[in-house]
Amino acid sequence: MGIVGNLNSNQLQFFNSDGYLVLESFASPDEIKSLRLKMEQLLDQFDCSSRASIFSTRNQQQTTDDYFFESAENISFFFEEKAFDDNGNLKQPKQLSINKVGHALHERDPIFKSFSSSEKFLSLLYSLGYRKPVVIQSMYIFKQPGIGGEVVPHQDNSFLYTNPPTCTGLWLALEDATITNGCLWAIPGSHTDGLVRRFIRDETGVHFDKPSPSYDQKDFVPIEVKAGSLVVIHGDLIHQSFENKSPTSRHAYSLHVVDTDGCKWAGDNWIRRNVDPEPLYSS
Repeated sequence: MGIVGNLNSNQLQFFNSDGYLVLESFASPDEIKSLRLKMEQLLDQFDCSSRASIFSTRNQQQTTDDYFFESAENISFFFEEKAFDDNGNLKQPKQLSINKVGHALHERDPIFKSFSSSEKFLSLLYSLGYRKPVVIQSMYIFKQPGIGGEVVPHQDNSFLYTNPPTCTGLWLALEDATITNGCLWAIPGSHTDGLVRRFIRDETGVHFDKPSPSYDQKDFVPIEVKAGSLVVIHGDLIHQSFENKSPTSRHAYSLHVVDTDGCKWAGDNWIRRNVDPEPLYSS
């Protein structure tokens, strides 16, 4: 196979103890520019008059529709809750109204696909012990100035469950992420407490199997990073981000990876693909 892990023992120790890891300068300025430019092109081509699907981590059970489910294998566009006026019209240009684009950028677009399957990602996953990893979803997240929505405390394994759990989040800052514009926050070490609840899809739609626990905000630490930094997130880590009330956006590209060796994708996950994803490699 020829893949060599690119994490050292100190980095692995920090990830295993705290549940996340920051890799500075993971993406070059040219790579960031390429991803951002491609997203500008995709947004320019998007006809928002034909589609107005809203994404919300607080109300996704109510706003989920076929467009959301079909996004698992498409490039789909989701608006911020606060992007519309009382008459249902956008209050500002679509480029400043989109919450995220997902969930198959890594498959459907050649620029995002090339970056998402690059050698440095493969080496990182190899370091983390993945044997047959697949990217199960990808998202370009905008965190728009003034209206960028809150992402409530959650664990990625809740939404992308395998048995045993194997999800890892790979969150790339395409702009500086600060406390002011809505950076990630996490509870260090919370991944060691295991999975709290699952997000289930059944004949009634989607719902959580248990209510959300209460979290003490004093337990969260901010993860402020420069553009180009990658935040590696354990699937059981409790993390969140707040609303962006600043005049500065906080673009990010997020991948979620699961293993397909020795574990099974849960049939009641929200993602149900018609075609199985191709593994990035097989060790």
